[in-house]
Amino acid sequence: MTALSSHASVLTLNVNRLNSPIKRHRVAKWIKEQDPTICCLQETHLSPKDKHRLRVKGWKTILQANSKQKKAGVAILISDKTDFKIRQIKRDIEDQYIMIKGTLHQEEIMLIYIYAPNTGAPKFIKQLLTNLKEDIKNDAIIAGDVNTPLTSMDRSSRQKINKETVELKKMLKQLDLIDIYRTLHPKTAEYAFFLSVHGIF
Repeated sequence: MTALSSHASVLTLNVNRLNSPIKRHRVAKWIKEQDPTICCLQETHLSPKDKHRLRVKGWKTILQANSKQKKAGVAILISDKTDFKIRQIKRDIEDQYIMIKGTLHQEEIMLIYIYAPNTGAPKFIKQLLTNLKEDIKNDAIIAGDVNTPLTSMDRSSRQKINKETVELKKMLKQLDLIDIYRTLHPKTAEYAFFLSVHGIF
């Protein structure tokens, strides 16, 4: 969870497909228990017509980027309790990101929610940030699954960070974007996923 201010929070969750009604019910229950201001879901694997499957009581505003192939997919749900006025929405036709700009409790905010591809993620993110460079201001929050370890500490194998990731890190610095987790936990190695093919966390 990322704090925006004392009265707002962003929750992100990789749902790994929402085709099962039981799973959708469990996700909806969890969202209600957590009660975030904004809830971002990735890997929904829904089609553009499946918006109704994302409904959660208390989160009427649903924005999604999904392709007809029902692969990847991202969605943003905004709580009815919050004063969020959306001015602009950009969606990726390849269902990899959504960008929203507007005001949250009269404060300017921009949220980019990304689900980067498993291969070529640093290049994809760098290109996306280049495309959105003019939009990114001090009020930008980037959330989601970037599929890119930004430091060697973020990989269990301690392999060196490749050239594309180094270039991405330079760009993040130029845009004055920070890795919140790494800033709050500079020496903690914690992993959310084990990639058995490569034997790394």
